[in-house]
Amino acid sequence: MNVNFGLTAYDYAKYRAGFPDEFFEHVFRDGIVKIGDALVDLGTGTGTLARGFAARGCNVIGVDISAQLLEQAKDICMQENLEIDIRFAKAEETGLSEDTYDVVSAGQCWHWFDRPKAAAEVKRILKPQGHALIAHFDWLPLDGNVVDITEKLIQKYNPAWYDRFGDKTGIYPEWFRDLGEAGFANIRSFSFDLDVPYAVDAWRGRIRASSGVGASLSDEEVGRFDAELKSLLEGVEQVEFKSEAGSYLALAIPHRVFVIHAIKS
Repeated sequence: MNVNFGLTAYDYAKYRAGFPDEFFEHVFRDGIVKIGDALVDLGTGTGTLARGFAARGCNVIGVDISAQLLEQAKDICMQENLEIDIRFAKAEETGLSEDTYDVVSAGQCWHWFDRPKAAAEVKRILKPQGHALIAHFDWLPLDGNVVDITEKLIQKYNPAWYDRFGDKTGIYPEWFRDLGEAGFANIRSFSFDLDVPYAVDAWRGRIRASSGVGASLSDEEVGRFDAELKSLLEGVEQVEFKSEAGSYLALAIPHRVFVIHAIKS
């Protein structure tokens, strides 16, 4: 299956909101990332992870191989008044100086890389005692829930679509081996779950921006898929969420944050 997220760059920028505040609170509290750190974000896409770190005081370089996604990243940075050095480069060959950066992160993208080469590159550009940080924020398909219904529809339209995200638990044990074989020390991980509210139209947009739909199907197929998903979602119960502006109804999409981090010895 050929995947090109540039084909769905607009939906990707609008509907893939990125990691929750709880993720950033955790990595700063644990000292994995600190204010003022020089940080490189691999596979940055539209910059969701990079922008989160930049907004919290890090000096960030974001690299990716999709020119379309990087243009979206630049536009959003301008809108949010964030300074991020956006560069077109491979995760495996960043062209950055060695022994230079405090943190190298990869959010929701490690599976797309040549992982041994990417791990070696992370180690090369990190300072001694610098932190490698691989993070995921995955929806969880539980029997009969809205994610399960959605994934089955993706498979109907795109039989070649396969799950590159392990066993759909949102946990990635192979990443421990990647970092260990690259020579990293003190490898640790943590995870936690939360429900993410999605308006029906926002969930449709999020799915259009996925590898199995907008990044690999034709425009006609995406249109037919989206119409059928809209119909299926009409029968899905929404729940009440509360915000500072008041309460509202939305789909409750279960997610799991998984983080593995290690130190360059």
